[in-house]
Amino acid sequence: MRRGTPSGPDQRARLVFVIPAGLLGVLLAWALSDVPVDATVRFGADMAGAAVLGLAALPRLDGRFEVPWRMLAALAGLWCCLEFGVLIFAAGEVVGTGVGGLGPADFGTYLARISGGQIGVAILLGTAAVAGYAALAYRLPRQRTPDLVLVFAAVTVTLRPITGHMSQQAFGSMLAGVHALAASMWLGLLLALALVVRGRGGWASALPRYSAIAMPMVAAIAVTGVLNGLIRVGGITPFFTTGYGRIMVAKTLLLVVLLVLGWWWRRTWVVAAGGHRISAEGSLRRAVLEVSVMATAFGLAASLAISG
Repeated sequence: MRRGTPSGPDQRARLVFVIPAGLLGVLLAWALSDVPVDATVRFGADMAGAAVLGLAALPRLDGRFEVPWRMLAALAGLWCCLEFGVLIFAAGEVVGTGVGGLGPADFGTYLARISGGQIGVAILLGTAAVAGYAALAYRLPRQRTPDLVLVFAAVTVTLRPITGHMSQQAFGSMLAGVHALAASMWLGLLLALALVVRGRGGWASALPRYSAIAMPMVAAIAVTGVLNGLIRVGGITPFFTTGYGRIMVAKTLLLVVLLVLGWWWRRTWVVAAGGHRISAEGSLRRAVLEVSVMATAFGLAASLAISG
């Protein structure tokens, strides 16, 4: 089987642990601060967006990889549906009726007149465009390029952060956009590798390249996250006295765990994979573990976005 073809269902099935790991992050945020239930939908949308971004970026990571267009189209379609769910929950909150009492007229008003609704529509159009193009690309293999998907996905991933609460602060939009894009690419690329790579050769080629670009992305996430947090809460004390601040602390601690794990992987897993001294199953297990921890952080981040 080619290096770029998806791995078997028995291997991909392990990635199901990513979902409860992310929901654990939402549950932890709920324990630290009363987070709305729609944080679970936001987490799903963010994960789907990261997966789409990662799959589209695979050829940039290693030119021998081919984009699994059918998988990409399915994930982009799921992303679009989840973003619609995010939009419905947001409309219910703004109108004040909740999802159960939201009527078509109120929903239409939210989409047409409220900036959050207009941004949501733009995000829906972006995800629909990615899903439609991926489906078309699957049918027309000679007339497709992953770069177009990569651009649309990157813009769509950053659209809500750059227009959110941080946009009211100096450099807030830039910090929020860099943070969201770096986090999505960091998780999305490793998730894409876990979905696509099969065989020692694939991991030997791709993992060292991923490790090399992961460090700058983590640095960008850490710096922008700290600056965003300080600007948002307005000091050190609110990190421990407010629900938002406590979630930020939990997310920071989890990032530290990921940094330690990444340091250890670079000394062990990356070296072993590059030297063909670890099986594909062993690499997949490690990738699933790291993506699951990342998903927990994404669950906390989604809760922050909703509660912020």
